[in-house]
Amino acid sequence: MQFQRLSLTPLNHKEFRLFLFTRVFYTMALRMVVTVIGYELFQITRDSFSIGLAGLSEFIPVFSLALYAGHVIDRSDKRSLYLKSIISYALCIAALIVLTTPAIQHQLTAKTAALLFYVVIFFSGIIRAFAGPTSNAIIAQLVPRDSLRFAASLSSTSYLTASILGHASAGFLIAGIGVNKTFYVIFFLVAMAALVVSRIGRKPVVHNNLTAKAWESVKEGLSFVFKSKILLGAISLDLFAVLFGGATALIPEFADRILQVGPVGFGWLNAAMDIGSAITIVTITFFPLLRRQGYKLLFAVAFFGICIITFGFSKIYLVSFGALLLAGMVDGVSVVVRSTVLQLTTPDEMRGRVSAVNSMFINSSNELGQFESGFTYRLLGGAVPAVVFGGCMTLVVAVITWFKAPTLRKFEY
Repeated sequence: MQFQRLSLTPLNHKEFRLFLFTRVFYTMALRMVVTVIGYELFQITRDSFSIGLAGLSEFIPVFSLALYAGHVIDRSDKRSLYLKSIISYALCIAALIVLTTPAIQHQLTAKTAALLFYVVIFFSGIIRAFAGPTSNAIIAQLVPRDSLRFAASLSSTSYLTASILGHASAGFLIAGIGVNKTFYVIFFLVAMAALVVSRIGRKPVVHNNLTAKAWESVKEGLSFVFKSKILLGAISLDLFAVLFGGATALIPEFADRILQVGPVGFGWLNAAMDIGSAITIVTITFFPLLRRQGYKLLFAVAFFGICIITFGFSKIYLVSFGALLLAGMVDGVSVVVRSTVLQLTTPDEMRGRVSAVNSMFINSSNELGQFESGFTYRLLGGAVPAVVFGGCMTLVVAVITWFKAPTLRKFEY
């Protein structure tokens, strides 16, 4: 079967299709872990600050290792490195299975159990420092360059589809079979991801200077990003929007104490933003943004902040779900623009390092955003003021960027 529509032509390449299946299985597992751990930590500690500490536990290794990971990725066979990362993540899931076994839990205090969760999360952060940038960098070796723009959009679509399935199914599984057995399901998904990616052939190393020292290689990647005003602007804007707009970290408290819904309602709230993003990205896949992408990006970030403020004030489940859904829809615009800029502006020999810088800015900001939400929750005395503060700061960031980054505002591709 050959796909004739231009936006779907990357699907004509078998290895790219295998990559998408891997991305779905692995991402679904990642999102399920985030949902289940957030739920379990809140049940153990009854304190949203513990979820913030979980984010910090993952942020530290992701941020600290990101630049070195980029150096390693560019000097490695990306397929083999991706496979090793997934297998290593399976070991973390095995540890969570043991940790949540009823016989083990009965012997642990709440503080000890939470601490052990943080340790496992820390090691998973080390793995993600390598896995995330590798999954972005390998795309250029799976499709021709003239299909990269569409491959990036399809990759984002698969990621968000898996995120929706992961968040929502985690809530159903927690309600139906419990936390421990849910981790068995997650382990199966990670094993499937490893099996599928093993069918992709090894990829040649395209680094143009294999003798370069690590720090020289890292500086080269950083220098490229900081000299590219469009790429740096898009990454920076997304960083602060994710950092301050991290309302999802406090969803367990909103679901339990404010909206008073069970695990299923919690799962759907967790999935709402991803559902919205998927709707946008699927739409853009068939009807691409053709002009004034910079303007649309800035308006999207501003509206994202408004949606987060609405969620913070809402005490009605459907309003809260709708606010997060709309936030996800406008966030989808940011995802598409940033991923397209990343793929189109990065030389092949630097994809690992540039993807790592992107990961350091964006992926680690998710975890840091969790900590920011937990910290402001403690500082401001509750989940509502913490979320409203984050939404207001996101609006401020969009306004400042509008005036201070005219090249990004006027950007088109």
